[in-house]
Amino acid sequence: MPPVTLQRAFEIAMEHHQSGRLGEAEALYRQILAVLPHHAGALHLLGVLAHTAGQHAAAVSLIQQALALDPQNASVHSDLGEACLALDRADEAIAHYRRAIALDPRLAAAHFNLANALHQQGCLDEAVAEFRAAFALNPHDPRVLSNLSSTVAEQGHLDEAIATCREVVRLLPGEPAVHSNLISLLRLHPSADRQALAEAQREWGRQFADPHRSPPPLTNSRDPARRLRIGYVSPDFRIHATLFFLAPLFREHDHRQFEIHCYASVARPDEGTEHLRQLVDVWHDVRHLSDADLAATIRADEIDILVDLSMHTSGNRLPLFARKRAPVLVCWLAYAGATGLVAMDYRITDRHFDPPAPADPSIAEKPVHLPDSWCCYQPFLDDVPVNALPALSAGHVTFGCLNNFLKLSEDTLTRFARVLQAVERSRLILLAPQGSARSRVTDFFRQHGIESDRIEYAVIGSRSAYLRHYHRIDLALDTLPHNGMATTCETLWMGVPVITQVGDTIEGRAGLSLLSTIGLPDLITHSADEFVATARRLAADLPTLAERRANMRAEMQASPLMDAPRFARNMEAAYREVWGRWCEMEGGRYNSR
Repeated sequence: MPPVTLQRAFEIAMEHHQSGRLGEAEALYRQILAVLPHHAGALHLLGVLAHTAGQHAAAVSLIQQALALDPQNASVHSDLGEACLALDRADEAIAHYRRAIALDPRLAAAHFNLANALHQQGCLDEAVAEFRAAFALNPHDPRVLSNLSSTVAEQGHLDEAIATCREVVRLLPGEPAVHSNLISLLRLHPSADRQALAEAQREWGRQFADPHRSPPPLTNSRDPARRLRIGYVSPDFRIHATLFFLAPLFREHDHRQFEIHCYASVARPDEGTEHLRQLVDVWHDVRHLSDADLAATIRADEIDILVDLSMHTSGNRLPLFARKRAPVLVCWLAYAGATGLVAMDYRITDRHFDPPAPADPSIAEKPVHLPDSWCCYQPFLDDVPVNALPALSAGHVTFGCLNNFLKLSEDTLTRFARVLQAVERSRLILLAPQGSARSRVTDFFRQHGIESDRIEYAVIGSRSAYLRHYHRIDLALDTLPHNGMATTCETLWMGVPVITQVGDTIEGRAGLSLLSTIGLPDLITHSADEFVATARRLAADLPTLAERRANMRAEMQASPLMDAPRFARNMEAAYREVWGRWCEMEGGRYNSR
């Protein structure tokens, strides 16, 4: 192949690549390399294709060859960093991104990629700076704004995160996941505007659900007593908070009465994925299916009750539920609240989350109250024992809160400061991102008369390392307006009492639900004054606190919160109830409300 023809072949290959004709591009890159094995451009872009296809080791090898031939090419460094990051070689990736930026400071992709790598390592301040640099160079890339929004949210800057996310919605009006991100941020804001949240949910429905409001007729047999097919949909069938609540249910399901299907969109399956897969009847890996194709699959499987476990959290498949391909749609577990999706028939709850009250017009789903608790907790691969009360050897009481940093509202921190003021020489351990977020919290406490040596920040590591943080915590303090859920269960499992304050919203009643289910009413408070007084009272009686710590696991195990067979029967009774309602519907007409 003459040089001119070779160059033209490379140009055509790049045109294929840029137009998404990846097979044609790969074939041409390989033909070029067969003639000229040291063609840096073909090696580089073939490596990029390998990375796109998930063949990250092959991508690193190819791009490294290209880099050896063209070491001053910023794009090659940036793309090599991407392939290294996919192999969890973050330090190498960051070095290549930094080199790319040194070679070409205006390479927006390198700033963006560096920001993502720094975010992965927990360096949020640096990540935000790089996202801002990428945005300055390419203000029309919604990926940059989306990642910037989520990162500043992690730092606790929810107002900025929401404003940035609204701009992403403007740039990507047709992306349901972007609208879901906005809903999640609005829901998490400590001063949540319920009207704005409801409107955002309605807007989601208008754009992504209403076009599917005429589903095909459903022909499932209307026998209320027959064996039912239950389908669970989630991207989080893995080592994730939901695993602690799903595994006990899946393990105890009555498979004679219920055929259990899982529709898994798990990006990176792990041992948690395999554990759950072994507990169900049929496992479907659907991560590569479109919503339309998944809807067709579910209809073909003749699922009777389809359960959404994600709601508006990351990776959700709510557009699938809008298509109404199962007679009964239920949401559960992602958070205590609602989706706002008109097609969603029910949400699982309990009397603590949802006490008797007039129906909330902003909530589309009808509540189904379980008799004990809306969940059942079981630890997964947990071999960390409960230790003796730390205060007995430390000489002071240590409070702790390992809830998500987003839940540390100013009101919550003020209550925590009052507790530290009330309990002399006490300490506080928090989970917070390194950098400015910690400095901001430390300054807040200093302004309330609490010196920095009384505040400590836990480092996120392995799961066992995380649980061992509780070996230094005597009493835990819950957050408000969003209580802890999985974290509260883990804290109690490690023998640490959790003092909660009941809020005015569903999200603020998780502590009430959990502690009531276990039988720990003295840890439930209804005002900031009562919260502080309870902390002071418990901290003043170390012998009783030590005894409670030693007995906490046994109390949990004896309670309905960890009675998996009982919970499974409660859930199955709820499924029978809602199924029976559908069977009684005249002609099975879809209630579009």
